[in-house]
Amino acid sequence: MTTTTHSPTARRAGGVRALWAGNPFAVVQRGLVAARSSSWAVVLSGFFEPVFYLASMGIGLGSMIGLITLADGTEVSYAAFIAPALLAVSAMNGAIYDSTWNVFFKLNYGKLYEGMLSTSLGPLDVALGEIMYAMLRGLVYASGFLIIMQVAGLNLSWTAVLALPAVLLIAFGFASLGMAVTSYMKTFQHMDWINMVLLPMFLFSATLFPITNYPQWVQGVIQAFPLWHGVELIRGLTTGALHLGMIWHVVYYLVMIAIGLVFTTKRLRALFLD
Repeated sequence: MTTTTHSPTARRAGGVRALWAGNPFAVVQRGLVAARSSSWAVVLSGFFEPVFYLASMGIGLGSMIGLITLADGTEVSYAAFIAPALLAVSAMNGAIYDSTWNVFFKLNYGKLYEGMLSTSLGPLDVALGEIMYAMLRGLVYASGFLIIMQVAGLNLSWTAVLALPAVLLIAFGFASLGMAVTSYMKTFQHMDWINMVLLPMFLFSATLFPITNYPQWVQGVIQAFPLWHGVELIRGLTTGALHLGMIWHVVYYLVMIAIGLVFTTKRLRALFLD
C-alpha cells in the first residue's frame, strides 16, 4: 500500500525579500520579447492620434484663433499652446494602454503574474517591471511627437529638452496609478470606467483652451486632474514660461507614483501570495 504525502505550498518569507528580489528588468525583458508579435498598427495608432489633433486644431483652427496669452503674459500661437498639452496626452496614452488593458488580460486571463510570483520575483518586481514597460511606450510616443514639434517650430525655448524627463515622470505616474486601479478590475465592463475618466481629462485639462476660460469652481476641479499638472509642466518647459509653481506639478506626480506602487504591490501580494 502506497501512501502519498502532499507537502504544503512553500510560502514566501516575510520582510523586504517577500516583496522585492531586485529584478524588475526580467519583467521588462519578457514584455519586449512578447511585443515582437504585437499588432504594430494598434501601437502606431496611439502615436498618430495627437498628431492628427495637432494638424487639425493647431494648424487649421489655430489660423482662426490667433495668439493665446499664457499666465505670465507671454503670447504664443494656438499650435504652440496645444502642442505641449498633446505631448502630455501622448505620454499618458502610451502609459495607460499598457498598464490597464494589457495588465488586465495578464492578470485575469493570461495568469502570467501567478507564474512570475512563483519564481524569485516579488510583487514589487512585477509591479515596477510592468510600469517600466508601460513607461517605454509612453516615452516612444512622446519622443516622436517632440520631434514633430521641433520640426514645426513649436518648441519656443531651449528648456524644451527637459520635456523628455518630464514625459518620463508623467508616464511613470499614469502607469503606476493605472496598474493599481486595474488590479481591482474584474470584468471588461469595468475597464470602460477608465475611458470615462480619460476622455473628460483630455477635454478639460487646459489642453485645448486656457483654464481661465472656465468658472472658478471648475478650475479647482481641473487642477485636481493629473493630466492638468502634466500639461502645465510641459507647457512651461516648451514655451519657456518657467515659474516656481512647476515644482508642485513634479511633487504631484511623485506622490501619484508612490501611491500607485504601494497599492499595486499590496494588491498583487493579496491576490497571489497571501
